[in-house]
Amino acid sequence: MSVGLVLAAVLATAVDASAGEGRLKPSLDPLTEFHTQVPAWKPCRDGLECAELVLPLDYARPAAERISLVISRRKAEDQARRRGVLVLNPGGPGGSGLGMPTFLANSGVAKVYDLIGFDPRGVGGSTALTCNDVPPLVIADTRPRDEDFPRWAAEARATEDACQRAAGGIRPYVNTPNTARDLDVVRAVLGEEKINYLGYSYGTYLGAVYGSLFPRRLDRSVLDSAVHPEWIWRKQFLAQAVALRRNVESWAEWVAQRDDHFRLGTGVEEVMATVEGVAAALAAQPVADNTRTRFDAAMGVGTRYRPLWADLADAVTKLRSGAPAETALMMARSAHDELVSGVFNTVTCEVDWPTDVETYYEDMRVFRDRYPYGFGVARAAPTTCAYRTFTPPEPAVRLKRDGYPVGVVVQAEGDTQTQYESGPAMATALGHNLVTVLDEGRHGIYGSGNACVNRAVNRYLVDGILPPSSSTCPGEPRPAEVGEPSPPAVQSYLDGLVVGVRP
Repeated sequence: MSVGLVLAAVLATAVDASAGEGRLKPSLDPLTEFHTQVPAWKPCRDGLECAELVLPLDYARPAAERISLVISRRKAEDQARRRGVLVLNPGGPGGSGLGMPTFLANSGVAKVYDLIGFDPRGVGGSTALTCNDVPPLVIADTRPRDEDFPRWAAEARATEDACQRAAGGIRPYVNTPNTARDLDVVRAVLGEEKINYLGYSYGTYLGAVYGSLFPRRLDRSVLDSAVHPEWIWRKQFLAQAVALRRNVESWAEWVAQRDDHFRLGTGVEEVMATVEGVAAALAAQPVADNTRTRFDAAMGVGTRYRPLWADLADAVTKLRSGAPAETALMMARSAHDELVSGVFNTVTCEVDWPTDVETYYEDMRVFRDRYPYGFGVARAAPTTCAYRTFTPPEPAVRLKRDGYPVGVVVQAEGDTQTQYESGPAMATALGHNLVTVLDEGRHGIYGSGNACVNRAVNRYLVDGILPPSSSTCPGEPRPAEVGEPSPPAVQSYLDGLVVGVRP
């Protein structure tokens, strides 16, 4: 992709896309009217206050079409210690962030920051990008046959065509650079010289892009569960399947060490063979609602979250004996919930994807065999981006840290949505300090109960004290004892996973 000379010239001045921040006089800056709007705060949800802002659809033509952006605010509890605003993003792309200040209401940062949430362009209460539904053509299958592949491609094409019919006018402008530019308007409207930033999942990429475009407008930043700066976007999804497989193998090692209880095998290979034997049996004859596809999905979820390891092993034992396993179905439903999409199907198309469908089919053959767990094959299948009907108006932003402080990246070893390697890569690219959460599969760590991570992030965001350049925190413990499985406890645990649904 390339950008025309005229557009490049406009972006270099009006948008302040790199080092041009603050160069234009207000009378010459076409964004002045957006920067000087006065937010009309009103009570909204959960004790927050919200306001609606007006923004350009296309920052290259700020006088043309406009969109709305809804923001939320929870004022700092200790106004005497207030050190500005902390802008929050939960990820997605396409996740609503209006409730994020409530999510962090009991955290250390709530005392000294105004917590700012927002619905990004295309999402929720902001000018929404809504696409027409299409009838499903694919029957969910973790190990589809070659003859089923064209259905996956046809559904992706139909979804893209339907989205283009419903939202084609705004789709080219719903992307990460423009969302970052929206954040800078929010900063100006709030009267802040700089923002502080906390982003999860896709929100880490948004934060990195903001810092690259507006380095002198960013102060402290935390990127939790980072995407890989060189895997935007298809490689990131392929890596998800690899991470899923790693967790299954780690679980198999743990189970093998407890063969006296589970009787699934005395080594990793033997346990994996047992798992594949159960999958084959379920393909031939499901056990009640337990099918092979649901079993594969459950393996992806149950091995990711260490506290569920014993429950998953008990489920495998039951299914091998021909008995149904309720906990496996709970885990399978959780895996399916991760596959939803919306603005996701537009933002992830901001870079080029392969257009030859055979590229996807070749990968699907490998992934259905090697990475069937947790819908690994879906990560290799064609998406709407293979049939993209719009031309992105600009290339991806080159990530760099040139002018804003060293930040913090938090990454869990067993994260399947942003594979662990993504964290060190993002930390290296930006020169940030890395906190690795050992033996942990959660996605989105800060504020979710990990005391070690909470301390490190609070100390940085509140007191300005960086953690070591590379440090570790323990994750949730594996089961200390093997007891009776508890379906209500499993469901309660799964219901508590609230941050960073997608990459």
